[in-house]
Amino acid sequence: MERIKILFFAEAVTLAHVGRPIALAQSLDPARFDVHFACADGYDFCFNGTQFTRWTIHSIPSQQFLDALAGGKPVYNTATLAGYVEDDLRVLDAVRPDIVVGDFRLSLSVSARLRGIPYVSLMNAYWSPYVVQHYAVPHIPLTRLLPIRIANAIFRMARPVAFASHSVPLNRVRRQYGLPSLGTDLRKVYTDADYSMYADVPELFPPRNLPQQHAYIGPIIWAPPLAKPDWWDTLPEDKPIIYVTLGSSGQGRLLPLVLDALAPLPVTVIAATAGTIDVASAPANAFVAPYLPGDLAARRASLVICNGGSPTSQQALVAGVPVLGIAANLDQFLNMSGVMKAGAGALLRADRFRAKKLTRQVRAMLDDPALTTSARRVADAFANYPAPQRMAAFLEGVRAFHRFAPSHATAEQQVAGVADGDGGAVRTNVH
Repeated sequence: MERIKILFFAEAVTLAHVGRPIALAQSLDPARFDVHFACADGYDFCFNGTQFTRWTIHSIPSQQFLDALAGGKPVYNTATLAGYVEDDLRVLDAVRPDIVVGDFRLSLSVSARLRGIPYVSLMNAYWSPYVVQHYAVPHIPLTRLLPIRIANAIFRMARPVAFASHSVPLNRVRRQYGLPSLGTDLRKVYTDADYSMYADVPELFPPRNLPQQHAYIGPIIWAPPLAKPDWWDTLPEDKPIIYVTLGSSGQGRLLPLVLDALAPLPVTVIAATAGTIDVASAPANAFVAPYLPGDLAARRASLVICNGGSPTSQQALVAGVPVLGIAANLDQFLNMSGVMKAGAGALLRADRFRAKKLTRQVRAMLDDPALTTSARRVADAFANYPAPQRMAAFLEGVRAFHRFAPSHATAEQQVAGVADGDGGAVRTNVH
């Protein structure tokens, strides 16, 4: 049987956008799929043990990405995205894949269409225009000057204008290549693809009028393939374990303050620095390493403290463990809104961090069994959405349909041709 050639594109601005497609790429049966992976240099440690063919592309530096988020500015300019398109085309022409899968590689909105290759985007449901959100102001210059209540009101009024300004660069590039504008809603820019796959479940982020070409595939759980630290097997067993990681998205500077806030509590703390900060002197109850296997750390924990982003939150929730998010950027606030609505976590603002407040919040969460009950309920929902199996079945269905469908078929008609059934492809209108 001829293998299906899949080309993954990872936009290497955070570890999450590299880890998610790696997890899916590794899960695909090599007897059925010929897997290729395009990613910028600098993440070699993530690829240990992988067997697929790798290609090098350019991504902006992570710090540039984080600085843009912190300043509330567009992440990409027109020149950068135009350069991305040419870079994409180089790899697309070399690989000639049957299907392209991209994680936050916005330029595929242009390049995959220019080559007529079915394009599947990976994203979180809270960025979808078909999921209702109530926006909270992230950590931007506005919050340094005003009380949060006032900053929130201004942000909600200004958000449509801000989203429009963030949409301009890609729309300009699309026009350069003769493609229509996607409009002024940034959510449409982020989700533009032939098929949009949400790495979430509808129980956390319910859809409204979801098109057939959009679907939930479930959380994508991944941890870098690194050795466990020497202390991993000698942790005290007589106290609750709290797993702390503030990730690679900007809050690493708070880690020493978080560890100090947890020092007075009768807990054992295991913490990962994500290589962003040097913890010179950790409290007696804290065990620190540059990286930890987050999925295994979450399973050992009674509480997970993170930046509120979806990767670590999902590691915690799939283990039935509550989440305390210390959020800064909008992505983190949006993710935590779903976690909190499910009763499985709590939120603190990174720009209003107070050690005493964190200590009180952790005490309250450890003493509240309802949080764990709710987290386990989310874990049950996650179990109904096994992302690797759903993605593999979906890709097979898309390939089968595009091989036999007429070229003039609309996206909705193409998706409608994807079969459903035991062992078959997952229809993308399943939610």
